[in-house]
Order: sequence, then C-alpha cells, then structure tokens
Amino acid sequence: MSIEVRNETTAVVEETEFVELARFVFESMHLHPATELSITLIDEQAMERLHVQWLDLPGPTDVMSFPMDELTPGSAEHPAPEGLLGDVVLCPSVAAKQAAEAGHSTVEELLLLTVHSILHLLGYDHMEAEERKVMFDLQRTLLLTFLAARPAS
Repeated sequence: MSIEVRNETTAVVEETEFVELARFVFESMHLHPATELSITLIDEQAMERLHVQWLDLPGPTDVMSFPMDELTPGSAEHPAPEGLLGDVVLCPSVAAKQAAEAGHSTVEELLLLTVHSILHLLGYDHMEAEERKVMFDLQRTLLLTFLAARPAS
C-alpha cells in the first residue's frame, strides 16, 4: 500500500497516524496491497479555491475527495484490484471548528473525515437515508475499531 501524507499547513499532526488509519481501512475493505492514496492537509484559502473550482460552492470546507480509478471494496475471497484510489484533501482549521462543536479533538475529527473521505472514494454516499445509514454505520465502526486499537498516549 502506498499512502502518502503531506501537511501543507502549520497544524501539528502525526502523519503516521493517518497512514495507519488508511492502511486499517484498506485492509478492512479488502483493497489490493498495491492500492495508492494521497492525503493532503491544506489551509482555508487553498481549500476554498478547490471548493469553488470543483463544487462551485463558496468558502472552505472540511474535506474533499478526488477519486482516480473508481475502486470499490473487495472481499476476503476477492480483494479489489490494485489501483489509484485517489486524493483526500483535509482542512485542519475547519476540522478544528467542527471538533469543538462536536466535543472531541481536532485529530479525532481529522481521522473521522479521513475515513469518511476514503469511503466516498470507494463509492459510498449519503444522499439517501439508507445510503447514509450504511455509510455512517461503517464509518463509525471503522473509526472506533481503529481508535480502540491505538496505544494510549
């Protein structure tokens, strides 16, 4: 698995934690070991430019996903083919505001957004009620399982 994390902000994050999380999600979703993903953390101005360019929406957002090879989850018997999953772009300052409102840490919000975005890259969506339930239940399970297994700091 090739998981690249680039932090283009002043936010202090443990980049290896994002790699470990993505690897956990990849393994849980039975993706090919050669699957590639890029995670980039950017500031609000850069995120606003992407948000306007790709979604024609004003202001910065928390996360954006850019799929590449349109991979879908595999199974233990039939893993997904190898390929480029895509790019996850996170905005730590927007995530920090959301984390404060939700009552958890910025890192936990960024990790949640990372799982959310990877699921989008795998074809999950939340436009319809049933899709939302499936995606958010899976997102919750993946994140809580990952967090429960990480060493206490």
